[in-house]
Amino acid sequence: MKKPSLLCDYLHEYAADEKWRLVAENHENISSAVVVPAYAEKESIFSTLVSLARNPVSFLEDTLIICVVNNKGNSPEADVKNNQDTLAMLKALIGRKRLGGYRADGDIYHFLTMLADSKIRLAYVDVSSPGYELPEKDGGVGMARKIGMDAALRLWTGDSLDTRLILSLDADTLVQNNYLSSIKHYFTKKVKTAIVAYEHQTPPDEETKAAIYCYEIFLRYWVLGLQYAQSPYAYHSIGSTIVTTAEAYLEVRGMNKRQAGEDFYFLGKLAKLGKIGYVKETRVFPSARPSTRVPFGTGKGVRRFLSGAHREYPVYDPRVFFILKKWLELISRSTDSDAVQILAKAESIHPTLKKYLINCRFEMFWIQVRRRAKKEMLSRQFHHWFDAFKTLKLINYFTREEYPPVNIFMALRGIMSMAGRCDFDFSASGESPVLEEQLRILQYLRKIT
Repeated sequence: MKKPSLLCDYLHEYAADEKWRLVAENHENISSAVVVPAYAEKESIFSTLVSLARNPVSFLEDTLIICVVNNKGNSPEADVKNNQDTLAMLKALIGRKRLGGYRADGDIYHFLTMLADSKIRLAYVDVSSPGYELPEKDGGVGMARKIGMDAALRLWTGDSLDTRLILSLDADTLVQNNYLSSIKHYFTKKVKTAIVAYEHQTPPDEETKAAIYCYEIFLRYWVLGLQYAQSPYAYHSIGSTIVTTAEAYLEVRGMNKRQAGEDFYFLGKLAKLGKIGYVKETRVFPSARPSTRVPFGTGKGVRRFLSGAHREYPVYDPRVFFILKKWLELISRSTDSDAVQILAKAESIHPTLKKYLINCRFEMFWIQVRRRAKKEMLSRQFHHWFDAFKTLKLINYFTREEYPPVNIFMALRGIMSMAGRCDFDFSASGESPVLEEQLRILQYLRKIT
């Protein structure tokens, strides 16, 4: 449990403005909060809430679902109207008002009646109405998540924060009926942060299927490469899969305000507190819409795929993960070596590795950390310095300087061979496998990543 002064300091110095107030029927006896940012999601959010409502009552009773309905002041008028409709519906549900006025909304009305009859505990934060919009500079999904997560944190002032959970979800992401129970059973006092297994929803048309299969295969290829390299940052960075204790959230000074890649940087900080866990007993199902939520340019590639402007799907050459692996192995056995010796060995792995390390001032870091840290702490201090962001920068540096992107399916074959995995038959997979083969590949990757 954190000292009350640390929590107070966070709420005073780092938390979102209290003008964004939580509206709920009541928020007593809450042990978990699910934070759901929503930007023009009237058509999706209520089906997501229904999927949450199908969880057992015993787990719904102490869980608050916080919907952060948000837009900027200059957002399109149609999006603001969509948000205002969503807020009105949430207000009606929370206030237990009649829903007859929404009959014309078809499926939405059906979802609203199901929610009204359920035991789900709903709350919302209005980040849409005049005077309450997201700021122009920081407005984005990162800020929206932060507003909701900080609202959850305020519920637990004085409580034992290591037993309070903040679950991050998206308004277009469905969950299974064991979502809450699986997460709560997974967390012990030794677990600070975890991600939940996921599968993208399957779209109805073949073209979008191909794009989404490739998108998810890329995400899993990235993790597979980091696993091969034995990086401590080998986890998925998807906002709708993150779960953390309130204590860990406080330790990293909360969610950042980034408009893109916010989940990547948030998890990067949380990973420095301890290993990121993996809840495999349940799954979440993000929308099949192309995404730009990770900093790898994937959403742009999917959009190009769908537009027909770019039919291939290039990814990182497997050799960049080999370089990363050799670099991490070198550091693990070099606690007695000085920076000059390590740089010389790094050059023998690849001359460009030495150039990268010089560019990011490795020598200065190593001199300082050896001076102040005990030998047994060197590895931990190194991985705090060579973090998820520096790992990404190294891979991008080699991609730019040495190994251009390659076809995704050829890259998969390469990384599988390098990792010594012989349990998948790639004989039917060329550079452009048919859709059924892509799905077979994806289903396999879902098992191992």
